[in-house]
Amino acid sequence: MAKELLDVRNLSVHYKILAGWVYAVDNVSFKLNRGETMGLVGESGCGKTTTGYGITQLLASNAYIKDGSKVIFDGKDFVEMSTEPSKKFSGYRKIIEYHPEMRKYRWKRISMIFQGAMNAFNPVFKVGDQIIEAILTHEDITEEEARKRVEELYKLVGIPVDRIDNYPHEYSGGMKQRAMIAMALALNPDLIIADEPTTALDVVTQDKILGEMARLQKEKDVAMIIITHDVSVVAEMAHKMAVMYAGHLVETGTTRQIFKETAHPYMEALLKAFPSIKGERKRLKAIPGSPPDLSNPPKGCRFAPRCPYAKDICLEEEPPVVEVAPGHFSKCHFAEELYGELGGEAK
Repeated sequence: MAKELLDVRNLSVHYKILAGWVYAVDNVSFKLNRGETMGLVGESGCGKTTTGYGITQLLASNAYIKDGSKVIFDGKDFVEMSTEPSKKFSGYRKIIEYHPEMRKYRWKRISMIFQGAMNAFNPVFKVGDQIIEAILTHEDITEEEARKRVEELYKLVGIPVDRIDNYPHEYSGGMKQRAMIAMALALNPDLIIADEPTTALDVVTQDKILGEMARLQKEKDVAMIIITHDVSVVAEMAHKMAVMYAGHLVETGTTRQIFKETAHPYMEALLKAFPSIKGERKRLKAIPGSPPDLSNPPKGCRFAPRCPYAKDICLEEEPPVVEVAPGHFSKCHFAEELYGELGGEAK
């Protein structure tokens, strides 16, 4: 039986700005077992990256976690451990910066492949030295042993070993992305959160990196969360999926369930906007409109203004989360009626 590694419960992360609050992530809940991969998909600005940062407690200084949020990693609640009640805002908790216990988990137990690889490395230090520093911080080995590990990682991700002593500005965008992946793998973590891990890579390198990540996962029993816009990456890599829209998880389940038996209009729209090499050729359909302003989200269902199936109740009341099949959930007023009828990948 698979052992549970991560249990995210009712995670809500809000940002305080001059105009009020930005409700970036609201009541997000999911579980992840060891050796399992979850794909977190959705449009830009829907809260995917904030969810990743909320797990690792790497949030900006104006971010607050709502009371009742839990991020339980291997039995330890990160929210309880590394936050304290806010002195400014009732009902919220603030992250304790540089919390010593939390720092023991980052990179060693949980690593993150940051989306902004261009800016992820310190520009005044050599790239290899930055990876070596991360290794030496968490493991009692010599610098020579750490450097040898970096050389092996560079070979893995396709960077010439003689580029270890280069500075970040001497790397191309794709090389920085691969170096970021090497850094994330350096300490054989239990969980890797990959935020658009292959965006800057050509398709050949992308396939190689995803293949190596899948191999590592099987060998080391590593869990992964892949944050991406590319549903084809999720289809290839992920055991389960979570579809995010405007700070809410609108559909969760196994990858097969969501692709074959789509249960939410937003996921249907995403699939229709993405090309497929299977079946008959169809004109791609763009999703009308744009995601809502999360400082003033819609009253009812957040997808209702763009949804072709929306009715009056969708504009007035937030929909419940409905289990349409064992382990398959949809946040829609008409989930049971639409289940099996939406034009998903298999239709």
